[in-house]
Amino acid sequence: MNIAFSKIIIMLFVGAMLIAAWVYEISVAHIIADSLVRLPMNGVLALSLVPMIKCGVGVNFGLPAAISAGLLGLCMAVNFSFRGYAGFVLSILFSMPFALIFGALCSKIFNRIKGREEIASVFVGFSFVSLMCLFWASAPFSNPVMLWPIGGKGMRPTIGLMPYFGKILNNMLNISVFGIALPLGMLLFFFGCCMLMYLFFKTRLGIAMEAVGENETFAGLSGIDILKTRSYAVILSSLTGAAGICVYAQSYGFIELYEAPLMMAFPAASAVLIGGSSRSNITIFQVVIGTFLYQTIYVLSAPLANEILVSEAAEIFRMMI
Repeated sequence: MNIAFSKIIIMLFVGAMLIAAWVYEISVAHIIADSLVRLPMNGVLALSLVPMIKCGVGVNFGLPAAISAGLLGLCMAVNFSFRGYAGFVLSILFSMPFALIFGALCSKIFNRIKGREEIASVFVGFSFVSLMCLFWASAPFSNPVMLWPIGGKGMRPTIGLMPYFGKILNNMLNISVFGIALPLGMLLFFFGCCMLMYLFFKTRLGIAMEAVGENETFAGLSGIDILKTRSYAVILSSLTGAAGICVYAQSYGFIELYEAPLMMAFPAASAVLIGGSSRSNITIFQVVIGTFLYQTIYVLSAPLANEILVSEAAEIFRMMI
């Protein structure tokens, strides 16, 4: 397996940070355990970028549109007071129709501006967030937990999931190995999603997407409908992203609305790029390793900055990394 030089540099950087954490007596086991929680928590969102990259559409910076669909599904599940595993599964199912519609709309836009999809997707994502802010302010939900206490209208910016299905995957099948807590349920769910994505690209449609991404002209001459295949890739990315925010929210323990999804595409894009992907080539392994490296750096940066620098600079240092 060829490993890109940039990935080796990132791995060495993470290794140096782990050594520094050990030197400063920061619990490395706790850091690794936290990274293993954040891997599946953020991994499905990163995984949602795979279809569009493989199809040559580029990195989906319009991920906030898919996240908005997932938030709608989460809000519906909470509105009807579904709890436990049923609530989590139903939140994903509720989000799928919205993700399908939003993905279809995005695909129409991207097909009209071929070659400039990544720039356009940024504006699409930001626009969706702005439109959804208007919706959240007057959303027709009735559960008082979700609404402002004064007036009883408009969604709260943050809605707690702990009474419903918060951390439902985090608390499933937890084990400890050499003092490191492993969220086995979360990891199994994430790797299951990775396996489904891998198997999808062994199907006829998945192979067609890869063919379009590798050589659009040859794919067209082979009888593949280019625009339709690109649309399917965008829709699949949207569906996966909607499921991804459901996984993220249950692990976080809260639903965050309004402007919260605005910048969520960039950590996912950073993760896959750290993993070694390009604009038209990506593997599941790159998603997994990139997300793990990114989240490990994210987790390590603040405690190391607290030890090495003045405490006030810790957050600034973490954001710089």
